[in-house]
Amino acid sequence: MTRLIDPSLKELSLLMSEMGDLSIQGIMLAIDSYIYGKNSAKQVHDISDEITKKYYRVADLTFEILLKYQPVADDFRLIRSAIEISYGFSRFGRYAYDIALVRDVFGDISECDKNWLIEASEKVKTMIKDAVMYFAELDIRKAATMQENENFIDTLYKERLPMLVNSKNTKCALAEALVLRYLERIADHAMFMSDAINYIVTGKHKIPKQGLM
Repeated sequence: MTRLIDPSLKELSLLMSEMGDLSIQGIMLAIDSYIYGKNSAKQVHDISDEITKKYYRVADLTFEILLKYQPVADDFRLIRSAIEISYGFSRFGRYAYDIALVRDVFGDISECDKNWLIEASEKVKTMIKDAVMYFAELDIRKAATMQENENFIDTLYKERLPMLVNSKNTKCALAEALVLRYLERIADHAMFMSDAINYIVTGKHKIPKQGLM
C-alpha cells in the first residue's frame, strides 16, 4: 500500500541519483582534464552549479517531508542521511571544479609526472561510483573495498607531500600537491557517504574497520 510519504521519498531518491550521476561526470571530466591536458573548467563549473541547485532542492524537500509526514524511524534515517550525502555530492562538484582550475592556473603541465595520479584517480573514481551505487541500492557489502581504497589515497597523500617539498620543479610540485589534496578530500567524502548508507541500513553510524562479511 502506497503511503502519503512515498511519492516525496521517491522524488528524494531521484534527486540523489541525479546528483550522483553529475558528481561522477564532473570528477571524471576534471581528472581527465588534468591528466590529458584538456580544458573542461567551464563544463565542470556548470555541472558543479547543477549539483548545488539540486542540493538546495534536497534541503527544501527533506524539510517539507519532516513537516508534513512525521516519518517513522527507517524513513527518518533515509531523510537525515540524504541531507548529509547530498552535501557530499555538492563537495564532489566543488572539488571537481577546483581540479579543473589547476590546469587553468598553472597552464601547460605536460612536463609534470602524472604516473602516480593515474592509479590514484582510478581508485577515487571507483570510490565515487561505488558510493553512488551503494546509495541507489542501499548496498553496503563492498564497504571493505571502499576502506582499502581510502587507505591507499591517505597513504599516497602522506608519502607524496614530503617528496614534493624537495622537488626541483616548483610548478609541477604545487600542481600535484593541490590535486593530491582534492583527491584525498574526495576519498574522505566517499567514505563518509558509505558510513551514512550503513546508518540508513543498520542504524549504526560507522562501518566496522574490518568491513562487512
